[in-house]
Amino acid sequence: MNAPLSPKSARGEGGVRTPAHAPRLRQLNRWQAETVREDLADLYVESTQARPGQEYRGREAFLRRLTGDIRRLGFSLLVAEDMTLAGCAYGFPVPRQGAWWSGFDGTLPQSVEQLTASGHVLAITEIVVHPHTDDRSLARRLQERLLADHHASLGATLVAPTDAPAYDAFLSWGWQDIGSISRPPDPTALRPTDPVSLRALVLPTGPDTASRRDGLAHENRTQRPD
Repeated sequence: MNAPLSPKSARGEGGVRTPAHAPRLRQLNRWQAETVREDLADLYVESTQARPGQEYRGREAFLRRLTGDIRRLGFSLLVAEDMTLAGCAYGFPVPRQGAWWSGFDGTLPQSVEQLTASGHVLAITEIVVHPHTDDRSLARRLQERLLADHHASLGATLVAPTDAPAYDAFLSWGWQDIGSISRPPDPTALRPTDPVSLRALVLPTGPDTASRRDGLAHENRTQRPD
């Protein structure tokens, strides 16, 4: 997961700042996503602060992740455009059987378990924003629009604990950390990798968000679905 804005840069004085001519958000289908893969990879490289010589490796890893997600049922891509590609966000509905939560450490909150079983959870696997965009709220707008388009009651994402800027940015946008989750090695990686431990974050949506967010911290009586 690439979070492009830190809490300080995501908000101007007095709250989120959206320019008068904000980038236009447009949803692309799976076929259209395939046609803009290289452009999205370029955007990813430009949005990251990779060390010299690491750009190619990061670009290829992004393309592998994107290719895998495009194949998932219900995949959805949202792009932000002004004169050029300014940002993107994509994800897919979490399967009802709960396999996405496999590897969760401990007990999954009951609210998350129930919403997963009802098909109302959307996993957001990437948010990328060009660093030179004037719209400092673009990342937030992308995730909110993606969740709204899918009528999702809960957003879900995974963040590496070592990626402090991304983690802090998600918390500043209202996401909640519900625990850690272990993922197996990446089967598409060019070199063997070890299992990774990630932080599982969720974002309740809708008018009763505040009450459901509180419930996520306390409703931990049941195990995740098999």
